[in-house]
Amino acid sequence: MSDLLRFGVSIEDDLLQSFDQLIAGRGYATRSEALRDLIRDALVGGRLEKQQEATEVLGSLTLVYDHHAHELAEKMSGIQHGSHEMVVSVLHVHVSHDDCMEVIVLRGQAGKVRKLADALLSLKGVKHGKLFITLPAQVISERAASAHSHNGSHADKQEHSHSHGKQDARHRSG
Repeated sequence: MSDLLRFGVSIEDDLLQSFDQLIAGRGYATRSEALRDLIRDALVGGRLEKQQEATEVLGSLTLVYDHHAHELAEKMSGIQHGSHEMVVSVLHVHVSHDDCMEVIVLRGQAGKVRKLADALLSLKGVKHGKLFITLPAQVISERAASAHSHNGSHADKQEHSHSHGKQDARHRSG
């Protein structure tokens, strides 16, 4: 973490009281931590608005669907297999007798991630869903993304170095 700076904020009393109630309900120990999270969220939102379709993003797609819907599970699985390079993990939950929920963790180019999410969200039988997209942490804080670049993926099990500011570490993926 970089050096912390202090700054003053002018705010109406009723707005501050409402904010204090909100952050207390969410478990924040301090206003500072809540403000840092709000700033990070605003930075991600602003950067995502400006990003090219080819920008690398992380995402999670949550779907609630009728598990009785004709061939829906097969269609969902087929779409996911067609984009297997973006699907990191899938959590499937039986919510009730009629409903299932899937949380799909995604990683890839922003345009392709959105297109995959749209394909799944638009299937007949999907009752509700939402895509959440964010950026890798080093992009949010504008640290040099090149300090942790890879010529290959972790799956290739090749040794590579990681630079995280204070020290370099050599490790073997696996």
